[in-house]
Amino acid sequence: MLDHPVASPTPSAGTAGTEPQTFTGNRGLAIEEMLIFEIGRDDTTGVDLPEPPRVVSRLGKLERAAPIGLPGLSEPEAVRHYVRLSQKNYGIDTGIFPLGSCTMKHNPRLNERMARLPGFGDIHPLQPLSTVAGAVALIAELSRWLSELTGMPAIAMTPKAGAHGELTGLMAIKAALGARGERRSVVLVPEPAHGTNPATAALLGYRVEALPARADGSVDVEEVRKRLSPDVAALMLTNPNTCGLFERDVVAIAEAVHAAGAYFYADGANFNAIVGKVRPGDLGVDAMHINLHKTFSTPHGGGGPGAGPVALSASLAPFMPVPYVMGSDAVGLPSHYREHPGPGSQSLGRICAFHGQMGMFVRALAYMLSHGVDGMRQASEDAVLNANYIRASLSDLMSPAFGERPCMHEALFDDSWLEGTGITTLDFAKAMTDEGFHPMTVYFPLVVHGAMLIEPTESESKQSLDQFIASLRGLAKAAKSGDVARFKDAPHLAPRRRLDETKAAREPRLRWTPSGPHRQAAE
Repeated sequence: MLDHPVASPTPSAGTAGTEPQTFTGNRGLAIEEMLIFEIGRDDTTGVDLPEPPRVVSRLGKLERAAPIGLPGLSEPEAVRHYVRLSQKNYGIDTGIFPLGSCTMKHNPRLNERMARLPGFGDIHPLQPLSTVAGAVALIAELSRWLSELTGMPAIAMTPKAGAHGELTGLMAIKAALGARGERRSVVLVPEPAHGTNPATAALLGYRVEALPARADGSVDVEEVRKRLSPDVAALMLTNPNTCGLFERDVVAIAEAVHAAGAYFYADGANFNAIVGKVRPGDLGVDAMHINLHKTFSTPHGGGGPGAGPVALSASLAPFMPVPYVMGSDAVGLPSHYREHPGPGSQSLGRICAFHGQMGMFVRALAYMLSHGVDGMRQASEDAVLNANYIRASLSDLMSPAFGERPCMHEALFDDSWLEGTGITTLDFAKAMTDEGFHPMTVYFPLVVHGAMLIEPTESESKQSLDQFIASLRGLAKAAKSGDVARFKDAPHLAPRRRLDETKAAREPRLRWTPSGPHRQAAE
């Protein structure tokens, strides 16, 4: 647990006087919710359980010497507690979610209904294959769509999320190099890459060498050629990159990587910008993970289920993990299914127990069938349009990181426009909370000082974008006018004020202890 000081009543902008103090700390229907340990009691539970039978303990010295100390609540109290906590969350169903590189967009309710159909929502991973033919056929059909969208012949469906997909793709590359009798040890990763890229390479034992970005935010093909050697196993590139820019030299980069006998891995986190417009396989990509929970609208964030299928080129297809399904026949049934590596198989084996995240597969295919190819292409075009609309609408007050160059699906600003104000990127982001917005991604990518990365996605209307832009313009003008207190003390209106993040990280309070009895109303 971390220290979270309660927000003190503060006058709202444009109002006279101060807000009244309340005994509860509540502000109208914005209810102040205490920790469950503060409101719970050891002798209360909303469930009646029989007394467990007495057993001989086998724990020895590990046996608990004191009560576990879990708080108890009645059923209404438990429901209220978690509903109140949920009301403090910010989500895509409450407002625009401008996080860059995360594609937090609307999740159509039709997709949710499809995922709950009995033939999909009620099946079990251990059912006999003969009883889930429809589900397997859906996986095959989804893989066929992904193959078409990426221009790559093989799709490994089992990875559970983006980083898991990265791991699978690099494992396939490592297996392919091993089949050639090569033990290459270096992976090249551009500086604007997602943080999981170097982490994944290091996990597999590779030495990561960073590729610097050019002044315009892109990767220089000549720099790639200088770094290539017989020891380089792969290049990991995000395209569009994390600066929100399309890598214009991507084909030349791929050709240089292949000429050196290495493989080209593409991070697919930003696929939402190019679906229906560009097929990564046509650019020379050998492996690319696809975040279904980003690009194809399945629920994202908060540790919820993800899905990270990996598209593989023909040279890597023999090393696909099992189980896998490929293609479908005239009635939609899989034309090729493999549960275990067969004799002579080069498959890298299993990377998880079953077939992947079935609910995510249903939602993604429902999204694709609802939109069609033309609809998905329009979604990409609208995502790029919305990002450029934001960039153009703010560029007179804030400083675009790469001048007038158009962006792709996300607009990147640096903090040079804040020079001399005494206000930082973090201060500005905290003030956005008072305006009712989740802040954009800040301080990433690292190649841009004080970065502010905004991804509006295609699902935002012009009306919602205009309100967001107007709010940021108002904050920018306030920052430049010298209203430092508004930013340094922000957020003023959130349930908790700004904490000392450095102290919280270095001295976390991981155990709650009672501070004393609560005051009574009569006191």
